[in-house]
Amino acid sequence: VQLVESGGGLVQAGGSLRLSCAASGLTFSSYIMGWSRQAPGKEREFVALISWSGGSTNYADSVKGRFTISRDNAKNTVYLQMNGLKPEDTAVYYCAARRFGTTRDNEYAYWGQGTLVTVSS
Repeated sequence: VQLVESGGGLVQAGGSLRLSCAASGLTFSSYIMGWSRQAPGKEREFVALISWSGGSTNYADSVKGRFTISRDNAKNTVYLQMNGLKPEDTAVYYCAARRFGTTRDNEYAYWGQGTLVTVSS
């Protein structure tokens, strides 16, 4: 299984970025997909997840209303649209996959290598 994130970079506060995660080696539509992040010196934290079909999503309170998770099962890709970025959103963002469970945690079977998002003030 491979999860490859892209789309990170440097952006000013208030700006937007769209992260992508291309999955291979798994039956993508059978996996719940999620995004988590880890800021320097902090533990990895849940950001968002999306159900197999995309009909259900869950967000951390800190990003609700600013971030949107979506997926394209035909392209084996999950996205994270991030708007209204704040300096505290600076972190390495990880894509992850699991078969079951829509709770806000980091219990995933597979992880990507991460992509860095830096938000300047």
